[in-house]
Amino acid sequence: MPTVLVTGASSGIGYETARQLANDGATVIVHARTAHLASSTVDRLARTGVPAARLRALGADFTRLDEVASMACEVAHLDVLVNNAATAGPETATFTEDGNEITFQVNYLAPFLLTRLLDDALSPEGRVVNVSSTLHRAGHLSWNDLNRRRRYQRGAAYAQSKLALTMFTRALAEFGPSGRTAVSVHPGVIDTDMLPAYSFRGRPASDGAVPVTHLCFTRTGFVNGAYYDGRLPAKAAPSVDDPQVVERLWRLSERLTLQTVK
Repeated sequence: MPTVLVTGASSGIGYETARQLANDGATVIVHARTAHLASSTVDRLARTGVPAARLRALGADFTRLDEVASMACEVAHLDVLVNNAATAGPETATFTEDGNEITFQVNYLAPFLLTRLLDDALSPEGRVVNVSSTLHRAGHLSWNDLNRRRRYQRGAAYAQSKLALTMFTRALAEFGPSGRTAVSVHPGVIDTDMLPAYSFRGRPASDGAVPVTHLCFTRTGFVNGAYYDGRLPAKAAPSVDDPQVVERLWRLSERLTLQTVK
């Protein structure tokens, strides 16, 4: 059975994804913002009946790229990486110590960095599952101001971050290691901590975890680099299908992340 790292697993879709995967026989590395929160999440999962031997805790604050890099060093082998950790973003522009707008860093730059640093740990036939959002279609990459210092709006920052993550999925299919597969998925409108920022009603987090969990197993086939809405392939934003734009984002992301942690 696979070893899966689920980021942002202390609540919501991440927690339910970790629970479902472990119950299906996977070994799950449970990530949370701190080591203490990750450990308490493992304890909480074990109390629901999940075999404790299938769980491991790792902590890293995604507002700090050095912590992301340190966490990657703790992972020796992996079959699936689920980039789920995300923030709805604050009402006013907020910047990390790395100099990035917090939504863009937590939702995109941190998973980009983590994925790249786990290249060697991921098995040759491993897969990356990026939890995106249908809101990525409303996103716009402001190339001259990705951190939105000149004009910040919470919803626009979130949409931009999810657009970037969905474009990264396509980039992994184009530029990633041979045999590696990647997919992005919109889990649906789900009742999580982020729901009040964007909607009034959502389905249970356990429902949102189902399509994510489904894509983690090798028995599930999918179109490499594609975007899925639930279990079905769906049309992504036009920029996701533009190879020049996708490559431009890839190169820029390398400069913004990999040099930070050298």
